[in-house]
Amino acid sequence: MPSTNSDLPGGLKLLIAGGFGVGKTTLVGAVSEIVPLTTEATITEASRGVDDVALTGGKTTTTVALDFGRISIADEYVLFLFGMPGQERFWFMWDQLCIGALGVIVLVDTRRIEDSFDAVDYFERTGIPFVVAVNEFEGAPYAYTAAEVRDALQLRAEVPVVMCDARSRTSAVNVLIGLVRHLQTADHRTVRPAEPRPAVHEGSCI
Repeated sequence: MPSTNSDLPGGLKLLIAGGFGVGKTTLVGAVSEIVPLTTEATITEASRGVDDVALTGGKTTTTVALDFGRISIADEYVLFLFGMPGQERFWFMWDQLCIGALGVIVLVDTRRIEDSFDAVDYFERTGIPFVVAVNEFEGAPYAYTAAEVRDALQLRAEVPVVMCDARSRTSAVNVLIGLVRHLQTADHRTVRPAEPRPAVHEGSCI
């Protein structure tokens, strides 16, 4: 469990980021000690050709604002978890969700690892410490190692890479503990303004 020798506050705002259908809502639901708040909406014809559902197990809904959950880690920390929308047309919300956030879990699906590039780039630019959690999906053609994922994402040496199952409470809690430990040793926790994101498609909807 996290060490008590830390200057972190007792309440931590943490973000869960990643591409469409990578398991952000699932992870928040797996660990939250309250009924999680979700903003899932049914995927409609407007998303055809925009959201690739071929590898998302028949996914029929998508997060349109955020997911929210809460979990206590031992007696030291209360973690407030915010799942961020993954689709490009909702990126305009990222800057607002980052306000006050101390750390981030970037979820990765190795079947679609390229979907994680934007999140990794964004948090490298903002300076918010993050860990990469590889969500090991059933049926993936190959089990990539942490080193292979690190190389594919071109991560800095100090960014932890952990394997997880977003459906498992134990596994997801271990990822959160790993993030808290990373925050305890991070050299900086001041959020820098992010560079402007690419323009989203005006008028787009689910």
